[in-house]
Formats: sequence, structure tokens, C-alpha cells
Amino acid sequence: MSEEDSPVFQGAMGIEGDRITYMGPVPPAEQLETYDEVIDFNGKAILPGFINTHCHAAMSLLRGYADDLPLKKWLEEEMWPLEARFTQRQVHAGTSLSVLEMIKSGTTCFLDMYDHMDTVGEVVTEAGIRACLCRGVIGFGSDELREHKFKEAVQFATEWHGQANGRITTMLSPHAPYTCSPEYIRQFVEKAAELNLPLHTHMSETAAEVQQNVDDYGVRPVEHLRRLGFFDLPSLVAHAVHLTDEEIDILFEYDVKIAHNPGSNLKLGSGVAPIPKMIQKGIRPSLATDGAASNNNLDLLEEIHLAALIHKGVNEDPEAVPAQTALRMGTIYGAESLFLEGQIGTLETGKKADFITIDLTGPHMQPLHDVISHIVYSASRSDVIDVYIDGKPIMRNRECLTLDEEKIRYEAIQAFQAIAK
Repeated sequence: MSEEDSPVFQGAMGIEGDRITYMGPVPPAEQLETYDEVIDFNGKAILPGFINTHCHAAMSLLRGYADDLPLKKWLEEEMWPLEARFTQRQVHAGTSLSVLEMIKSGTTCFLDMYDHMDTVGEVVTEAGIRACLCRGVIGFGSDELREHKFKEAVQFATEWHGQANGRITTMLSPHAPYTCSPEYIRQFVEKAAELNLPLHTHMSETAAEVQQNVDDYGVRPVEHLRRLGFFDLPSLVAHAVHLTDEEIDILFEYDVKIAHNPGSNLKLGSGVAPIPKMIQKGIRPSLATDGAASNNNLDLLEEIHLAALIHKGVNEDPEAVPAQTALRMGTIYGAESLFLEGQIGTLETGKKADFITIDLTGPHMQPLHDVISHIVYSASRSDVIDVYIDGKPIMRNRECLTLDEEKIRYEAIQAFQAIAK
């Protein structure tokens, strides 16, 4: 499908192996007989799987633990002390819980920035989901500790890129300009260039963070990262809430990808990113949930809904982010942000068969004047019925086929209790 086409597809789709081989009207009976299996999705919309471009999956264990706090206090006094107790057990349990939640709400690909990433990779492999994974590195501590973290991040990115039959890709990820020194960030830039890998970081999430960057380095985060060469490589920044017009111009000039986290930014009181200005400039921002501790769910359809609504209200403009644009932010723009647009993000012949179905028969979806409008403004995660990744069913009729839901829920509770204060 071309960029001008709807992200939603109603018709027939043929799949061979992990690829889409046919898109169009329902073929005649004799042609259908050549397929091993024919599935009737009548009453459902077929669309690309949702793509979550910034997440800390293991933090689902901290969902609801410390709500209604500003970012700095929330991180330093509540999150980081508990996360310091996380072992592989907590990361496995929290990531499994998150992946299950994402699959059940239609996400087929997500980016994760965290620790114990070998464990995350194992969960992704088992679940059958697609993921871009990076060992997030906070640059505090001794020189020895920073060097250890850096080597760990590089080793993970090198060993896991292309794993799980190509479903796993990797990036290098210094946590943020306010947690990593300029010299440390430059190390990641140089290594990413050497390995031909993209970069990912948090940037300009709060006004206080921006001011701290000015106080510490004399410039705002966008110029800071530009001077460090961060934007000379394929790069994705999360949040980008507090930007000037000039900074938007710089991000467009360097083709920096944006992960817009509307739910998390609202909950933490961080502000509302200038998404309409970015779009007008030519930037194609994607959507993300952030971690479940600051959202408090991993429902990308909800982020699509928020993206379509909040910018209308803030800008007093009902055309600020149209429904179709919001849906693209959750699909093809997400693929572009993870540098996977040649593989996923639209339903096209030759692309990976990553798709979901949404039930169109519920009372809240009637009358069916506009499918895209109903998906963006009316549908909920419970309307996601089927999830396919690489042409394989991961969820059918809302039953997850690759993960044990009851076991995951139980182990998540036990894992949190093991570290609770």
C-alpha cells in the first residue's frame, strides 16, 4: 500500500512463510484452494500491528507503585532505589508481563531500553514478538562501572542484532544527557558509527531537564547532542517535549526520529510535545507508551487515541492531528523510527506479515461510517482479536498462543514481593 493509502485493509491478504505475497480482492475459489489455510476475517479490519517506539518493559512490576509525582522525584526517590534491587528474575517477570499486555493490545513490535537485556531477548524470542532492544546506560558511578556498562551495552547490541530469526534488532542507548557526561555520550556515538547501529536516548522530557542542560553545558539538549555528533548517525529520541522552533528545524535537518509519549508525559506533568509543529515541518513522529510505571499501561491504541485528541485541545485546532495521521504514528511512522520501514509498518506485498485484526461489530463501532475514525476514537484494546507476526498467529480470538498468561501474572506478583520494602 502506498503512503497515501489507509493503514487499514479490508479485503484478502495472501501470506507465504513470513511475507505478504498478495493484497487485493478475495480471489476466486480455485485460487483459494492453493493455500494451506484460509481464514475468514469477516467483520474485522486488518491493519499493521502497532509499533511502540519507547518502553521500559520490566517496569510493569512497578505499575501504580508511586503515582502522581514529578519526574525527578519519581525517578530518584521511588523508581531507581527499587530498580536497583532488580535481578534477572524481576526483569524476566516484568518483561513477560509487558509483552503479554502488548500482544493482547495489538502491539507487534516494541523498543525496550533497560538492563539485564539478555533476559529481555529471551522473553522476546519465546513470545514470538518483534523488538528493537538496547541496554540503557546511566552514566553514574565510578569510571570502572561506566566502562563495564559500556562494554555490556556493546556486547549485547553486537550479539543480539538479528537474533530470533531476525525479529530482534539493536541500538546503543546512553540514557540521557542529564545522566551521561558529554565524553560518555561521545563514546557511544563513536561505537555506534563503528558498528553501524542507530542511537537512542531520552531528550528534553521536562523543562527542568532542559534548564539543567543549559546550566551544566551552556546549551539546550538538542544543540548539546548535535555538537556531540549524536544526530550525525541514525538516531531516535524519546519525548522531545520542550522544543523551540529552531530545535524542530535542527531535528528535521538531521532526520532525527521522535518517540512521542503522550500518556506518560501527561501523567508525569512533563508537558505536551509540539507534535503539530513537527508534522508541519516534515517530521514523522512515532508513538510510545514509556514504562508501565509512568503510564500505567502499554496500550498503544490508547496512545493513538491520545495523540489524536490532546493536540486538538492544546492548539484549539480540530485538524491538528487527524485520525489517519494518528494511526500512521502508531504504525508506519513507528517502523520508520526503528529503521524498519522496509520490513513492517504497512500491509504491502514483500513486507513481513505482521498484522492484527480489530472487531468492527461492537455497538460502539456502529454505524460504520468511517473505519479509521472508529479505530482511533471508538475502539479499545479489547477489540483487538488476532495478532500475527512473521505470518504466525501469536494471538487468536484473544487467546495468546505463545505465553502462559496465568503463570506470567503469578510470577510477576511473586517477583515484586521478593524486592518490596
